[in-house]
Amino acid sequence: MRDTIQLEEVLTLALRLSPGERLRLVERVVSSVERDIEMPPVSEQQPEEHWGQSLNRLLDTLDMSEWQSPEFDDPVEWLKQQREQEYRRRVGDWGTSE
Repeated sequence: MRDTIQLEEVLTLALRLSPGERLRLVERVVSSVERDIEMPPVSEQQPEEHWGQSLNRLLDTLDMSEWQSPEFDDPVEWLKQQREQEYRRRVGDWGTSE
């Protein structure tokens, strides 16, 4: 709402200018807009990176040192072992009768 009021105030002041001053004002405003929206030529634009490349770069930054056994033949068996180890770590010897 405040932006609309400011725009109206600016327009009121601009319309009070002489025709030559208004023309210079318009030229300056158009020039500033051209600078703001100027795009580099297509040959200079950087191609957007493929999401897979971004993912690979992210994976390269991850710390894998906490993985206990990164080489495994059967991922399902590896997951079962990880869950069992985590369960034993959390629960300990509770529930065992030995």
